[in-house]
Formats: sequence, structure tokens, C-alpha cells
Amino acid sequence: MKTNYEVRYAAHPADAKAYDTKRIRKDFLIETMFVADEVNMVYSMYDRMVVGGAMPVAEALKLEAIDPLKAPYFLTRRELGIFNVGGAGIVRHGDEVFELDYKEALYLGRGDKDVVFESKDPAKPAKFYFNSTNAHCTYPDRKVTKADADILHLGSLEGSNDRTINRMIVQSVLPTCQLQMGMTELAPGSVWNTMPAHVHSRRMEAYFYFEVPEDQSVCHFMGEVDETRHIWMKGDQAVLSPEWSIHSAAATSNYVPSTQLGSANDIISDIPDNRAIDNGGLFTALLEYLLQEHLAKRGGKLINKSAYTQILIADNVLLGLKYLTHLKGYLRLLVCLCQVLDVL
Repeated sequence: MKTNYEVRYAAHPADAKAYDTKRIRKDFLIETMFVADEVNMVYSMYDRMVVGGAMPVAEALKLEAIDPLKAPYFLTRRELGIFNVGGAGIVRHGDEVFELDYKEALYLGRGDKDVVFESKDPAKPAKFYFNSTNAHCTYPDRKVTKADADILHLGSLEGSNDRTINRMIVQSVLPTCQLQMGMTELAPGSVWNTMPAHVHSRRMEAYFYFEVPEDQSVCHFMGEVDETRHIWMKGDQAVLSPEWSIHSAAATSNYVPSTQLGSANDIISDIPDNRAIDNGGLFTALLEYLLQEHLAKRGGKLINKSAYTQILIADNVLLGLKYLTHLKGYLRLLVCLCQVLDVL
């Protein structure tokens, strides 16, 4: 077996917005997750989360304590969440043995025990995607299936984001120190996840995309609200999402994004603490710019621009518009009921 790892350093948003495409991909995209008989991982300075993958084929793979951990065992001071996104597999944690089928998850608590990955059938190898965060105490190991998940339905087919969120390693299902993991499944015809796109400064996230057809791609959006960037990704790839960055994605096909949180507390469904962007995402700054330009030509100006005040702008030229805008922490589109107001 072979263990590969790299260390990714954290970036200040003021620096990151100057990155070119190559640098953005180098710092945030994790391209190689699964290689036969290898364990690959990234040790991120964002919350010191480890994001990795193991694909046992001809032999069992031990999760080794990489040097940055400075520990005798990988889980000496950490907890671990695992999703199997391949064939049937087995995870051994000390004397315990857990069988994981496709889309089943496993939580392993802190402790001085070996973790070993195995595939039941080398012709259909298991693919174990895992995340690990620091742990202050030990919670019991537990296998989690979709039947155990805390399920949330969000979005709509009209908005191309009809989706089911399977919250599997979360406080409503089992206790953890920091780590929380879930799996979002998009309905046929839907391609957007995480809407509205948002930021939350008290935790980072990592996204892993799978069930993406080989000839299709995912476009992951990141960056500050008014400085967005994108990363084109293929299936079985992951991306780091800093605390200051929005996180959302659209694809050329259906896919399954697995979402992981290294959280400052145990709340996964909190209200974002910064501006967010609604359906279609990423257009707040552009919309404001167009409104400024439009009103300037008509001798008016954009008013109440604060993210915490309401903006209602219309004139007779906008009669054909279906939506007016409202900004209060995030961009929300309001239906115009055949009435036009002039704000000058």
C-alpha cells in the first residue's frame, strides 16, 4: 500500500481574489482522491480538516498517522467520518468490524486504534471517502445508513434545485465533537446545490462530488460574495471551501455532492451570518451594477444599498420584468403584481 498526503495552507480573501485559475485549482481543488491500493489525503489549515480517499483493491489499506498529526495513531486526537461511494467494503477499527455498502457512512471516535479499509470484491472495489477533524473527547463508533439520516427536502424543479439532503453524521443522529457530514441527492432535472449560496465565518466546509457521468462536469462556485470565482471539476473530486467563501455548484448533469462541515459547534442548519445570494446565485453585484447604470441613464440613482435595508426599484421601462429585488442579508426575488413604482 501507499499513503500520499499534502498540506494546504489557508488564504486570506484579499490575496485569494488575485489568484489566477491555476492557483485557485492548486489551493482548493483536490483532483486525485482514489487510486488502487493507495490512501490519498489533504491536510488543510482550514480547521485542520483532513480530506481523503482510500481504494483497497489487492490489499487492505491502513489509515496511517501522517507526520502533521504528530501522533502514534491517526485518531489519537481526531474523529473520522467515512462514506463508501464504491463497491461493498469493510472498515476495521481496532477489534470492531463494520460493513459498508454504497452510500453508507461510518463515524469513528477518537482513540488509539488502527483503522483499516478493505474491499469485499477486488473487481468492484470500495471507495472510502473520509473527513477528519480534531476531537476533544471520544464518542462511540456508529454506522449510519440513509434510513438513519435526518432528511430535509429543499428547492424545486422550477428552480433546478429540487434536492434531498441526507444529514447522516450530525448531532440529530449521533454525537460528534466537530465533524458533521451529509449527502445531497438532486432530483432528475435539477443541477444546483446549496441554494441560496452563503458564507458562515465560524466553519469551513469540503465538498466531494460523485455520481457525475464521465463525460459531464461540475462547476463549483467560491470566493467572497462580490468576488466570486469558479472551479470546473469532474466526478470523484473534492474542493475546500474556506470560512469566507460562498459555496454552491451547478453541473451539466445530475450528480451527488457530499457535504462535510468542520463546525465550531453542533448546529448544521444555522442561518448564514453574512450576505448570501439567491437562485442563480452569484449575480448580486452584477444586478446592482445594472440597476445603477439603468437609473443613471434616467437621472436616478440606486438607494438603500445596505445589505440590511430594502431596495425596491422600478420604473415604466421595467414593466416587463417579472421580479423586483429585495436585499436583507441575502438577495431575494419578489414577484411584481402588475404594479410599477417609480423610485427616483
